[in-house]
Amino acid sequence: LPGNSSHFAGLSPDLAMNVATSFVTNTNWQSYAGESTLGYLAQMAGLGVQNFLSAAAGLAVLAAVVRGFANKSLADRLGNFWVDATRAVLYILLPLSFVGALGLASQGVVQTFAPSLTVQTLEGGEQTLARGPVASQVAIKQLGTNGGGFFNANSAHPFENPTPLSNVLEVIAILLLPVALCVAFGRWVGDGRQGAALLATMALLFLPWIVVVFHAESQANPTFAALGIDSAASARQEGGNLEGKEQRLGVPASALWASATTAASNGSVNAMHGSMQPRSVFATLWLMLLGEVAFGGVGSGLYGMLLFVVLAVFTAGLMVGRAPEYLGKKIEPYEMKMATFGVLMPSLVALLGTALATAIPSAAAAALNTGPRGFSELLYAFASAANNNGSALAGLSANAPFWNLALSVAMFVGRFVPALAALAIAGSLARKRTAPAGAGTLPTHTPLFVLLLAAVVIVVAALSFLPALALGPIAEETSLSLGVSR
Repeated sequence: LPGNSSHFAGLSPDLAMNVATSFVTNTNWQSYAGESTLGYLAQMAGLGVQNFLSAAAGLAVLAAVVRGFANKSLADRLGNFWVDATRAVLYILLPLSFVGALGLASQGVVQTFAPSLTVQTLEGGEQTLARGPVASQVAIKQLGTNGGGFFNANSAHPFENPTPLSNVLEVIAILLLPVALCVAFGRWVGDGRQGAALLATMALLFLPWIVVVFHAESQANPTFAALGIDSAASARQEGGNLEGKEQRLGVPASALWASATTAASNGSVNAMHGSMQPRSVFATLWLMLLGEVAFGGVGSGLYGMLLFVVLAVFTAGLMVGRAPEYLGKKIEPYEMKMATFGVLMPSLVALLGTALATAIPSAAAAALNTGPRGFSELLYAFASAANNNGSALAGLSANAPFWNLALSVAMFVGRFVPALAALAIAGSLARKRTAPAGAGTLPTHTPLFVLLLAAVVIVVAALSFLPALALGPIAEETSLSLGVSR
């Protein structure tokens, strides 16, 4: 292809399928190193275009779902996908990305079509510096909760994330649209309190894990302590677990990013998750295994949370003996079935994929670690793919036919099954008239409902994944605390 100044060869068919599926589904899992695999044209016309379209597709699905909940009279249509996707690109994603790219370029993020540059190092050797149209790609990768890096090191690379300010801008971009859509939801349905309740639930599910990751990474690795390595904070060093982290960013910025990227279905990294403490691995896995609903991807996070809302109001209705309703629409068995289907299918794919990988010796051998950390690498890969996150625990040689094909299936199911389930619910609700609130109607804007909704999300995730997590990060944390090296 043109625009390939480094003359990279084409991808193998299984890797090409994996890359295409990954960027179409907004997952952006990468089994390759971008700067040594894809030319500028492939990065822009292939991956860059899908960064916009996959995010726009999530917004279009959300718009249709909200119409189903908000329509107060009978309707047989939920809008036009192409109109909604075009609006999402032209009115939201392009303007924000343009501003974001300028902001990143001002901080030194590279934006050029010049080929790679060979320079002399201070030691007298040579180093090749990969370059390219990076700022424009990074802006939409963060705003669209895509996360795929132009470089293999992703946002730990100084050409993608050179300064503390660029780091802050990128974290804000990751969370900006998922948070804003909760506010927009309140306006769409004519009751801002409904959007505030969903936003509060997401924050309740997200914020504690920042503290967990920060505390874990601020502590020295017990294995290093046993070897006599000084990891304590002092005037000469920050202290804590600095393996896999950029010194210019440190523990706080790395902990915030790791939590935000796994909560928001973004998947970009500014530190290597494979070097993190077991508690941090548990936190990042947990945030993904919730179903990417706190805050989730652009559009997909909110319509995923609405699936849990259906489960929550149905559960509450059973407890108090009232017909469950949400926004004046009765929630009946059909909606409950679709919500259950949409919530559990990605979980099923993640667990079955992990079980299959552990049962096939060649697939399990792709994990470079053994024991609980090795199992965590397998579980993390399928959890990331099935929930359309795209981050990796590292230490996994994923560019192999099994992994490329299996993760492609996981990404496809994880993206489209919840979307279809949400659209099915919206189509059913659109055909129902809105009933006025009565004495037995459950208020869905109160702190009590926020706690109920958060509890439903946690219980579903816990029942699905705690046994698997016990074999991975929980077992590793227990081993470290007992002084057993991983």
